[in-house]
Amino acid sequence: MPYHVLVPDNVHPSALDVLGAADGLRVTAPGQMSRAETLAAIADADALIIRSATKVDAEMLEAAPNLRLIARAGVGVDNVDVATASARGVVVMNTPDGNTIATAEHTFGLMLALARHIPEAEISMREGKWDRKSFMGVELRGKTLGIIGFGRIGRALAKRALAFEMTVIAHDPYVPADLAADFGVELVSLDDLYQRSDFISLHSVITEETRNMINRETLARMKRGVRIINAARGALINEADLAEAIRSGQVAGAALDVYAQEPPEPDNPLIGLPGVVHTPHLAASTEDAQIAVAVEAAELIVGALLRGEFRNVINPEVLEARREG
Repeated sequence: MPYHVLVPDNVHPSALDVLGAADGLRVTAPGQMSRAETLAAIADADALIIRSATKVDAEMLEAAPNLRLIARAGVGVDNVDVATASARGVVVMNTPDGNTIATAEHTFGLMLALARHIPEAEISMREGKWDRKSFMGVELRGKTLGIIGFGRIGRALAKRALAFEMTVIAHDPYVPADLAADFGVELVSLDDLYQRSDFISLHSVITEETRNMINRETLARMKRGVRIINAARGALINEADLAEAIRSGQVAGAALDVYAQEPPEPDNPLIGLPGVVHTPHLAASTEDAQIAVAVEAAELIVGALLRGEFRNVINPEVLEARREG
């Protein structure tokens, strides 16, 4: 019997080509499926390829007794109940490489837009105005960029910032100082980063330590006039505290691609606040990135199901248990 691979989200056709070229797979990929449709179709699925639209919670895992693999076409697995998957022996994998450049470029674009008031100036022009005085900006050259989280995206961002003659410092407790130095970046404490940075860009995952790490207390420790960019996870920021800091002038502005709740509620204190640039979670939304993560997710499934090769595993303890069993 061929393995059943279910794809309930829209993925690039290139991924389906990879799956279709592999012998021993039966693929169900009708396009975006509703939750009810997914719950019905997953009953005999051996593997699942998802993006961010499908929530794989305990109910969905319970409905999938044969499920062995989940491949996330993207980095974050916030929409997967990894603990329950692990308890049921389901391997969860992601594709951390495919959207690195797209996210780094979008982050840098947000930083430029924030520094030069590009969105506000464009709106002003559309309104028929010629207002040069209201949009005085700052240069990136000579400014200090603090990167919180020096993984793939943080390193790609640092490379671009250095090309703009910025000083780049970073904080990441899991990265050795000599590795950061190889990129021309100084690894510093979080307090040091807060105190020295003119721009701060967030690239951390969500943990108990990082959730709401940008809050009233930490904002007060930053250099007055700092600018904050977040294209990682909305939950890294206490949105009410950031809005208060912008209104007080402690923070000069923010550029945000992610929010604690998506889409944000109409009463989100940052929506419509002067000095804040917004995009609707677009950082990984390039055709190049979508092809790359979709193809990588398909290759992960083919390698694991047909050759027993596992890469980018989020819960390696499941594989260890399988070997011991």
